[in-house]
Amino acid sequence: MNFKVKTHNAIADSGISVLKGENFLISEEENDPDAIILRSYKLPEDELSISLKAVARAGAGYNNVPVSKCSELGIVVFNTPGANANAVKEIVLAGLLMSSRGIFAGANFIKGIEGISADDLKSHVESGKKEFKGRELKDGTLGVVGMGAIGAQVANMGVMLDMNVLGYDPAITIEAAWKLPNKVSKSDDLKSVFMNSDYVTLHVPAIESTKNLVDKDLLSACKPGLKLINFARDEIVDSIAIIEALESGQLGSYVTDFADLELIERSNSHGDVIIFPHIGASTKQAEENCSVMAANQLKDFLENGNIKNSVNFPELVESRKSKYRITVSNKNVAGMIGQITTVLADNNLNIIEMINKSRDDIAYNVIDLDSKASEKVISDLSALNDVISVRGIS
Repeated sequence: MNFKVKTHNAIADSGISVLKGENFLISEEENDPDAIILRSYKLPEDELSISLKAVARAGAGYNNVPVSKCSELGIVVFNTPGANANAVKEIVLAGLLMSSRGIFAGANFIKGIEGISADDLKSHVESGKKEFKGRELKDGTLGVVGMGAIGAQVANMGVMLDMNVLGYDPAITIEAAWKLPNKVSKSDDLKSVFMNSDYVTLHVPAIESTKNLVDKDLLSACKPGLKLINFARDEIVDSIAIIEALESGQLGSYVTDFADLELIERSNSHGDVIIFPHIGASTKQAEENCSVMAANQLKDFLENGNIKNSVNFPELVESRKSKYRITVSNKNVAGMIGQITTVLADNNLNIIEMINKSRDDIAYNVIDLDSKASEKVISDLSALNDVISVRGIS
């Protein structure tokens, strides 16, 4: 079986190579793909063709993919949590240092020196450096908001830098919790993290519940002079509230990977905003890691129906017990397993193994059979009320 995969953006060759072979046709121009792999490209709903089975985002964020519509159509959306974690962790460290040590302002001071003799240069520099005195990270308190793959690495880094680390994540997984050192204090109150931290770094996705998470109310409660670091998403911060907090002195500085015109103006006029051009995960290693991870997840899904790291479907990874497999996605309502198995029995198909898992409003079934499901079986299953999609894989 040949699967058609459409690529958007520059997907690393190491990822593309995962999908090379007789089972895959890869193109930037494919109109009716089985799968799409992308990075930052904003996928419009009109690209969700009837043939599309999966979308893989080579990165952790997925606000450029219409997830709700994909769920409605039975399209599995993957992301690659953790693949770029080290890259983001490193740039967060750079942000922490820049917010603390007057690095930018000091460099600009030197850059602006002109019309001075070589004999006077040293004394001029020495007299000017007092304006850029900073503080060390050691013994400072670092608040980490979001304790997923990136947040966990940042928290570990904070501990290694001899910082006091507060971690906040109401949805932390058991797996993520195990990765945290004992020295990370867990907080269940976001406002408390802002009140007690010298630095706060954000690592949450841009979803409806996190839009403008950092707002005027939260910033008014923060520890005076707080340094805020945002390499997550621009939508989670109210930029106007940030500028007001900087103006009042409640916020000491803001380091972000996301530019807007108001922040650029503030950066130019006051220097207490440092803006990067969305380069948090822009390393060769991170792009390769994300591409390979996305491609492997797509490959296993297309060839075996397995789902790992989906943002809208339940995780279900099961080795084959037969060469004949079907998958069924349906609305998560009562009675569906019985209806599905009845169709199979009516068509004299024996189930070797059936796994069912659900997530929110969607249920997903992986069924290994003793013989191949005919087109009639696929059609009969597709005709059931509340079935979203059916695939035969052999």
